[in-house]
Amino acid sequence: MKALILVGGFGTRLRPLTLSVPKPLVDFANKPMILHQIEALKAIGVTEVVLAINYQPKIMQNFLKEFEKKLDIRITCSQETEPLGTAGPLALARDILRDDSGEPFFVLNSDVICDYPLKQMIEFHKSHGGEASIMVTKVDEPSKYGVVVMEEGTGRVEKFVEKPKIFVGNKINAGIYLLNPSVLDRIQLRPTSIEKEVFPSIAAEKKLHAMVLPGFWMDIGQPKDYITGLRLYLDSLRKKSSPDLAVGPHILGNVLMDESAVIGDGCLIGPDVAIGPGCVIESGVRLSRCTIMRGVRIKKHACVSSSIVGWHSTVGRWARVENMTILGEDVHVGDEVYSNGGVVLPHKEIKSSILKPEIVM
Repeated sequence: MKALILVGGFGTRLRPLTLSVPKPLVDFANKPMILHQIEALKAIGVTEVVLAINYQPKIMQNFLKEFEKKLDIRITCSQETEPLGTAGPLALARDILRDDSGEPFFVLNSDVICDYPLKQMIEFHKSHGGEASIMVTKVDEPSKYGVVVMEEGTGRVEKFVEKPKIFVGNKINAGIYLLNPSVLDRIQLRPTSIEKEVFPSIAAEKKLHAMVLPGFWMDIGQPKDYITGLRLYLDSLRKKSSPDLAVGPHILGNVLMDESAVIGDGCLIGPDVAIGPGCVIESGVRLSRCTIMRGVRIKKHACVSSSIVGWHSTVGRWARVENMTILGEDVHVGDEVYSNGGVVLPHKEIKSSILKPEIVM
């Protein structure tokens, strides 16, 4: 079985982290975002993953070589010379995705984090006998999204309504699809949208079905949603009684901590914190709702909340970093400095406080 992951563009919403690596390689819960998906695909028997990519392909390929061996799965890149939208990449990779088996293939949006119930999706797809299955998730404010209107009993999709003004339903496209190879015949090699062009035509022929995603879902393509996604992901680990969650007198709520991280005395860590490999958290530090990436040092009595601290950065003594502050790679925040929502580009030194949200070049 095969799968295609829509990697796409420049990851501008997650800058400054994506100035150092392509977005799918940004760490989420201590491993690159895309690895969560590749591992889930491997677990249900996918043997080849195609990455549809138009940005920094060399970095992606070098990185993934290592995981090809570790996971024993074939990973290939299909490179766009121009952005092809969400359907064009399928046409570009047509020859790889289509084989003699006639089996359906998965398509995933690389920003999506969830429990990936892919096995159930295969069963659902077989049961309805249609041409395509999409996963949908329930949301509280459907007016912000494109809503999928479907038959309750069967899951057959009737139509799509973009940002509805009146209530038509609360289920939106979750960015995970299972498609028969025949869908490839519907797509031309040009910039085209799978959501706005391909799926409506399949739905019109009554061959498109939607499965409601159990559990959590988040598109983590921007910082606020990344922080929320981490909370939901750690909560899901808790529900599964995962041994990966940290325990100890200094841990509050759900915390994921690499075993190589060093934690000083008198710290209070959590809830909803991820601490990467090689991090040093000195004594008296307070961390909550934040991601601390590989090789970071948080000095004595500093406080970090609702923020992302990029690779190999330093937060000084008694410093306070909060309110969606994003520190790029190798940023050094001075002692007693306050950052209120600062977005700091890589390789910077911050010597004075950032009192309101701003970008520091």
